[in-house]
Amino acid sequence: MGLKEKLGKQFVITTELGPTDGTDVRATLEKARSYIKLDAINIHDCPMARMRINSIALAHIVQSELGIDTIPHFTCRDRSLLGTQADLLGADALGIRLLLPTTGDPPQHGPYQSSAVYDLNTLSLIGLIKEMNKGLDANGKEFKGPTNFMVSGTTSTAAANMDAVYSRAKRKVEAGTDFFQTQPCYDAEKTIAFVEEMKQLGKPVIIGLMPLKSIKMAEYMNDSVDGIEIPGEVLAQIREGVTGAAVACDFVTKVFKHIDGIHIMALGDVKASNEIIEHTLNLIG
Repeated sequence: MGLKEKLGKQFVITTELGPTDGTDVRATLEKARSYIKLDAINIHDCPMARMRINSIALAHIVQSELGIDTIPHFTCRDRSLLGTQADLLGADALGIRLLLPTTGDPPQHGPYQSSAVYDLNTLSLIGLIKEMNKGLDANGKEFKGPTNFMVSGTTSTAAANMDAVYSRAKRKVEAGTDFFQTQPCYDAEKTIAFVEEMKQLGKPVIIGLMPLKSIKMAEYMNDSVDGIEIPGEVLAQIREGVTGAAVACDFVTKVFKHIDGIHIMALGDVKASNEIIEHTLNLIG
């Protein structure tokens, strides 16, 4: 059973791949094979505007080699309206069935003098994907062979203005988002409250986990990254030497009965990811 069939019915576990060096996908595939059990793997689309292998191409390779669903990220940054439609047709032809539309980090974040396109924003991209699922292009003209994508959306469980977060999530659902994956979460109580509020939208929510590697990392994320809030007790645990994976496992224990799944963002740390996966599988039974 694939991710599309399990979402909202069974607990799911996803993660994401670290960067692939050029065209050499061997290390990427070897790492992907090292995970204990996954329902899908997210694949980034040139994050921080740095050169990476095309996310659709790598997703196809991973699916072909490992037989596991992939969720390639698909940015507005690099594609014109025409190019977007062409790439969506190509992705469908390659067997990609899940997509995560994103704005994409602006080119100034990266090392290249590249021009951003942004013919579409995230909401209009989601809407276009849903129209192409009906066999209609951006002009409403029919084409042969509609696409068949399920769309993921990003959201956050912690922000200064949670009303704005819920409003944005609602607009994404209205545009056609089928499920959500959140930014990293550390506050169990707030996460449960968030999930309960999101139930009004009727879409599965996969909660993000990022094991903290150090107190420096924890303090930076807490102070500088929008949408991430780390409770004082968690910061204290990290200062005392408790591993980020152990903190994440404790968090999962508190929330797993309320959520549809977890999305592990361990920055390529397979050992930490597998510790969380094994703990979660034991909870599920």
